[in-house]
Amino acid sequence: MSRYSGFKLLLVDDHAHNLFTLRTLIQKHMDVAILEATSGHGAIDLTLEHPDIDLIILDVQMPEMDGFQTASLLKLRKRTRDIPIIFLTAAFKSEEFQRRGYAVGAVDYLLKPIEDNQLINKISTYFRLIDKERDLNRRLEQLVAERTAELAKAHQSLANIIEYMGEALLVLTPEGEIKMVNPTACAMLDYAEQDLLGMSIGDVFEEEADEQAGAFMGIWLEALIRTGALRQIEARFIAKDGRRVPILFSRTAVKDGDGRITDILCIAKDMTGYTRLDHDNDDEAARAAAPPARSIAQTRS
Repeated sequence: MSRYSGFKLLLVDDHAHNLFTLRTLIQKHMDVAILEATSGHGAIDLTLEHPDIDLIILDVQMPEMDGFQTASLLKLRKRTRDIPIIFLTAAFKSEEFQRRGYAVGAVDYLLKPIEDNQLINKISTYFRLIDKERDLNRRLEQLVAERTAELAKAHQSLANIIEYMGEALLVLTPEGEIKMVNPTACAMLDYAEQDLLGMSIGDVFEEEADEQAGAFMGIWLEALIRTGALRQIEARFIAKDGRRVPILFSRTAVKDGDGRITDILCIAKDMTGYTRLDHDNDDEAARAAAPPARSIAQTRS
């Protein structure tokens, strides 16, 4: 049998002889720390002094404050409400008193005389339950700590990607308000992050055709609702000093479980220094550069 070292037990009885008998019996079978109180008031005081009490064995018949009143007060207090209480009595044996004992929060109601082994087995049962609960809590705390560490690592990894990515990232509300930006976006627009937050996307963005400028929250939002993403749009950022920065722009809608757009992710690649190829002009240039075709007569001569 386990000796349950490390557990703490409170015995409450107004008769010193009863306390001595209980203490002697328990110490014979267990290595638990034992506290003793001779009244309900004394028991409450001890629970406040020793918040690590694991189990209380409480007599019912006591002067001034009986066991039922003591248990009720203990269950009202946050620090003591979860301590298991076993009533042990020789006087209040009727079912009515037993029901009252359970009603005030006792986990057990034992009647004297009780066989020594039965009492020890009862105490051991609750210590085992407490030990299992604590072991489960320790495992849950470990799992929570491990999961928290994993999430923190994943969050840091994502933060690093956003921090160092070469493209500008802007996160918008469905109304087009900027709610997050990465350092590349700040550099391309020449704004501080705190200045960009809360601005409208139309303040820093325009498409190449004048008639499309400022259409972001109109045509584009409708298209995002239909398709979820719009990619490779040639457009311009409007920098703080008014410069137009050519960009290749993509937008993706983030939706909730009901299909409503909650955020819009915008990614822009700086196209400064890139030359746009016009395929029709390229074909004409290729034809002009080709050598003239020779006639059949020229070929025969």
